[in-house]
Amino acid sequence: MSEKIYVGADHAGFDLKQQLVAELKKLGYEPIDVGPKALDPADDFPDYAKPVAEAVSQGTARRGILT
Repeated sequence: MSEKIYVGADHAGFDLKQQLVAELKKLGYEPIDVGPKALDPADDFPDYAKPVAEAVSQGTARRGILT
């Protein structure tokens, strides 16, 4: 079983997140993309940071990445 890594971003990091998710898959990880699913300039970073932080703090994932 591959390691789950939660990944999230706001509109400024959206493109980087997309690239990061693809690269993590190539490396054999299981990225859990918490969003956003589409680029939206109105995105608010805390909306995506919260599920990443909760997954790591609750032990659901060992690592998380926010862009």
